[in-house]
Amino acid sequence: MAKTVLLIDDDVDLVTAATAALELAGYAVLAAHTGAEGLAKAKAESPDAIVLDVTMETVGAGFKVARALREDETTRRIPLLMLTSINRTDAGLRYGADEDWNPVDVFLDKPVSAEQLVQQVGGLLGDAEA
Repeated sequence: MAKTVLLIDDDVDLVTAATAALELAGYAVLAAHTGAEGLAKAKAESPDAIVLDVTMETVGAGFKVARALREDETTRRIPLLMLTSINRTDAGLRYGADEDWNPVDVFLDKPVSAEQLVQQVGGLLGDAEA
């Protein structure tokens, strides 16, 4: 049975492209376009990994979703990959993985190639062929 990846991102084009790349690599893909929808799907579907954006309904929605996933007993062990363009802004700050504030396993800056996304997801899931 294929491992399942949940994409949580409000960018429909990114979700479409990432879905195609991940499915081509043999993964089943679920999609959510808001943080609330993503949390609900994560709890209901128990995906094997989650790819999460930072900026959705609000600028930092993804940070809140990551913390909520880690605080919930049913989702806390799901590997999280945060994929975002927030570090390209002129805010003067750099964001990354942080045990308390941004508890993700991998933090990648957009744009990311399909190959890099598949490789990172495979690494999170321990897939030797990825």
